[in-house]
Amino acid sequence: MQSEYSQRREALMAKIGKGTAIFHSAPVAVMHNDVEYNFRQDSDFFYLTGFNEPHAVAVLAPHHEEHRFILFVQPKDPDKETWTGYRVGVDAAKEQFGADAVYPISELDEKLPQYVEKADRIFYRIGRDRTFNEKILALWQRLLQTYPRKGIGPTAIEDPTTVLHPLRLLKSEAEIALMRQAAEIAAEAHNRAIAFARPGCFEYQVQAEIEHTFRLRGAEGPAYPSIVASGPNACILHYTANTRQIQANDLLLIDAGCAYRYYNSDITRTFPVSGQFTAEQKILYEIVLRAQLEAIAQVQPGNPYSKMHETAVSVIVDGLLDLGLLQGDKEEIFKEEKYKPFYMHRTGHWLGLDVHDVGVYAHGDTPHNFEPGQVTTVEPGIYIKPDFKPAEGQPEVDERWRGIGIRIEDDVLVTSAGHEVLTAAVPKEF
Repeated sequence: MQSEYSQRREALMAKIGKGTAIFHSAPVAVMHNDVEYNFRQDSDFFYLTGFNEPHAVAVLAPHHEEHRFILFVQPKDPDKETWTGYRVGVDAAKEQFGADAVYPISELDEKLPQYVEKADRIFYRIGRDRTFNEKILALWQRLLQTYPRKGIGPTAIEDPTTVLHPLRLLKSEAEIALMRQAAEIAAEAHNRAIAFARPGCFEYQVQAEIEHTFRLRGAEGPAYPSIVASGPNACILHYTANTRQIQANDLLLIDAGCAYRYYNSDITRTFPVSGQFTAEQKILYEIVLRAQLEAIAQVQPGNPYSKMHETAVSVIVDGLLDLGLLQGDKEEIFKEEKYKPFYMHRTGHWLGLDVHDVGVYAHGDTPHNFEPGQVTTVEPGIYIKPDFKPAEGQPEVDERWRGIGIRIEDDVLVTSAGHEVLTAAVPKEF
């Protein structure tokens, strides 16, 4: 993989020219008191380096005469490593991660200026670490003061994500291979959950089966808090309590994916735990399934991203009009978004190192077009809460439809010939 990281750095350096890019590792997050969460590296930092330790800084200086890729890392410390795990250290980091120079993080203030003082811009994203933000701003201000005398130095700070994130949006073959594995593991977990779930068991028991499969198959764990939502809980988009006992005739909505070597999957299935839909559940499920299949068909190179959502909404509105759950002119319903009490979210999002991955969806008023190598989710739904309130001018919803929540989601790779559903191993016909 080191050649992969090297190619990514070269691609970014080609875009920043005489600038210097600075990336800070993710913070160590505290669960409670002095107990820390498992460390998860910042996605941009990991994408460029593969380095998976906190308290580190990566610098890309393509204009520097000697060092173009520089790392600042924690040095080896046997006493601390006894408590918190082994560190790569300065010497091994240079060999393992291909840096031209590696320094202890304690030398950052001393060494960093030499990689910035001749740059025309600093590429740095103001992040959550206020102390580090102030460090970079102070360095820039000092260099601005010398600019009138020297005539060189950074005169601007620019967010590197404007050039980095378009690179991340297009997945390499190595990335696609990891995403296939994440999809395969998550698909197995969903199939296990479908076989296990039954009336009388608790949502958390289904969650345990899913996450057991993730870890058993080598994933780091869930890509996000697993949603196991039975009955009316399925109408809560990000329900994660997972405490309800599943009842006969419930639908069970499971939205769960895994993280595998930093790459994520994201799958949703909704199914009847008793093995058979009620009449109302079946009707709404067929509308959502049709919306999803037609939306997936829009995932084609050159198609605008927005077409996927427009297609799903069109199918859902047609279905709700046929049922009398919506009334009026379809174009007016679209324009005034009167469908939103039933379907309030978008139909998909980019997927990759982040679950809601980087990348734009539009350029001003112009939608972004699909390109081979991009991965998106496709996830339409219909949600009719027990206390459902229709849009103004729309009819009240009969009690028999209330408490039904349905979402179907797959991970879809854009290919040169069209698309590939990476999560097709989980059934959608029940």
